Amino acid sequence: MRFSLQREVLLKPLAQVVNVVERRQTLPVLANLLVKVRAGELSLTGTDLEVEMIARTSVDDAQDGEITIPARKLFEIVRALPDGSKVTISQSGDKVTVQAGRSRFSLASLPANDFPSVDEAEATERVSVPEAALKELIERTAFAMAQQDVRYYLNGLLFDLRDSVLRCVATDGHRLALCEAALEDVSGSKRQIIVPRKGVQELQRLLEGGDRTLELELGRSHIRVKRDDVTFTSKLIDGKFPDYEAVIPIGADREVKIEREVFRAALQRASILSNEKYRGVRVEVSPGQLKISAHNPEQEEAQEEIEAETHVDGLAIGFNVNYLLDALTALRDAHVVLLLRDANSSALLRGADSVHCRHVVMPLRL
Repeated sequence: MRFSLQREVLLKPLAQVVNVVERRQTLPVLANLLVKVRAGELSLTGTDLEVEMIARTSVDDAQDGEITIPARKLFEIVRALPDGSKVTISQSGDKVTVQAGRSRFSLASLPANDFPSVDEAEATERVSVPEAALKELIERTAFAMAQQDVRYYLNGLLFDLRDSVLRCVATDGHRLALCEAALEDVSGSKRQIIVPRKGVQELQRLLEGGDRTLELELGRSHIRVKRDDVTFTSKLIDGKFPDYEAVIPIGADREVKIEREVFRAALQRASILSNEKYRGVRVEVSPGQLKISAHNPEQEEAQEEIEAETHVDGLAIGFNVNYLLDALTALRDAHVVLLLRDANSSALLRGADSVHCRHVVMPLRL
């Protein structure tokens, strides 16, 4: 096997796959990338047995073959080479040589036959999704996933396909993020899958936006995303996601409209003096204004007052300030609407001009 590429052309697919490779491995070959050259195309594959990424690019001056190469060492070498370098990678026995100008590196390799692949599984649903739409869905919801929760089904992102709408939903039990996008040429499909945290993070890193359309393959135990230059596969979490629609507050009819950036900045300032453990802030609503206050065990206190379009009077409710800030960062509208019912009920936060993204935050007792 032998091929040559410009450093920048090789670095992009390497960067796409190297993050899938775990630093600590049970099998030595999992620390390597599977490198294949076939008919003028180079493919790089990385996997941890749960997530697999295959990146492709065309090559000239190539000799067909396949081998596995230490992933992080190859990535670090190529990244450290000067811009514009021409990189030549060749195999001789169980050694791989990386050469660029006067630089030469010899790496140990393992046979390609030792490299595992994610099981091929039949897709039960195929859906076309604009890349920009999928990127937005994940960006606006993934932050609310749980981390190492014993309720394992919360440690991932729900993809809820129903009729011609794809929803992404995440919750850690204290807050919930939901965003949806309309799909074309999809009718009658209904399917829910939970993609694990690592799969979501790798997919988020991979997506670039733009006008391209991706193909989503949903199988019984996997999701596969195909783009012309890359194929991403992740196993799914085998579990049932809670009934998230039951969490969205009904009857939260006390509306507060606020300028998003003003609200976010006020919360950030108040959070400086909040309790480091509970991160609580008190939000008081009165006609025309919103008061935010925070205090801590050192008897320090912060108070902020901002203008708000509301007729609500005499309602005070506590929140974890980080949950409010995350939701406000995920929203894009210039103004947001905070929908409240009472001091003991969850609040609903959404953009003033759109309802396709909604965030639910549970109250905090202060």
